Amino acid sequence: MATVYVPKETRTGETRVAVTPETVAKMVKAGLTVQFEAGAGEAAFISDSELGEAGATVAAGRADAMAAADIVLRITAPDAAEAASSKQGALLVALLAPHQNLDVVRALAERRVNAVAMELVPRISRAQTMDVLSSQASIAGYKAVLLAAARLRKYFPLLMTAAGTIKPARVVIMGAGVAGLQAIATARRLGAVVEVSDIREVVKEQVESLGAKFIPLPEREEAGEGEGGYAREMTPEYLREQREIVARHVASADVVICTALVPGRKAPMLVSKEMVEGMAPGSVIVDLAVEQGGNCEVSQPDQDVDHHGVLILGPSNLAATMPTDASQLYARNVWALLEPMLEDGAVKLDLEDEVVAGALLTHEGGVRHAPTQALLDGNDS
Repeated sequence: MATVYVPKETRTGETRVAVTPETVAKMVKAGLTVQFEAGAGEAAFISDSELGEAGATVAAGRADAMAAADIVLRITAPDAAEAASSKQGALLVALLAPHQNLDVVRALAERRVNAVAMELVPRISRAQTMDVLSSQASIAGYKAVLLAAARLRKYFPLLMTAAGTIKPARVVIMGAGVAGLQAIATARRLGAVVEVSDIREVVKEQVESLGAKFIPLPEREEAGEGEGGYAREMTPEYLREQREIVARHVASADVVICTALVPGRKAPMLVSKEMVEGMAPGSVIVDLAVEQGGNCEVSQPDQDVDHHGVLILGPSNLAATMPTDASQLYARNVWALLEPMLEDGAVKLDLEDEVVAGALLTHEGGVRHAPTQALLDGNDS
């Protein structure tokens, strides 16, 4: 019978937890022994007693529990020291950000830990219930609009009052992925006029179905949609043309929400310093891509930047500001991934399975994810 361990997250500002009473009960029913670090769920308003009632127990000590656990479930990557002290052959499931944590990846491989990176789960129909990026991005898109509305100098909706009519706020959303679509829906519910920029013509219908206007694209020979439905990396010439078109819309916007990402690469720079300076003082930009370099040239991670009277917000972990729902969704994603790997209470990895093969970062001493291995090779040379 495999033992699951859930440590308390140590990253600054991280409030989520990798299990909930709901998923603990399912794990216990599947024959797993579940242990957790005292207080692991308290920042997500999940008490030790709630996890205990679901069938989990408090581990005696973090280091001993990490060294003995067959399965470790967490939100963020361990540090290199914890990775090196993990049980050999253990299964680690987390958002590992391998391109940012090469020392951790190396330690996991050397320790022969089988590490599953939740962000590498392939975007196929069968894996939708495992898609952590989508579940957490939806929260970020929603919260980004609320942040912007709270910091904006004016109302979002059209208001007709005895003192006259107040025009609605104009919102431009960069990127119509999961975060962008949720931002559109939230901004529209608040009554704003919404315009959307995306390099994928295929999302135009979705954008318009939510009541927003799709900003026309430059003419091009190739589609903007890449693998897994994400935006592909476009040429500098194309991005320059797109920025020129978008700049006119940004100049008249009260709010810009930036959500454009290309997996495994630096986020595209879509809002230049000059574009920011063309906006009216009191306008607000929220850059959700800030942790991957940002879509806005002047944004800074987890800082409020005032540039020529325009407020630029750079929250790097908005999902953690809604830890109850974020943890519930994340835990369900993890269980959906873990359950098919279990056989008679033990982990059995099927390397022929498309989901396992896509998400497995390290296995039996090697790094299976080719882009990460290339980064490691480059670091070692």
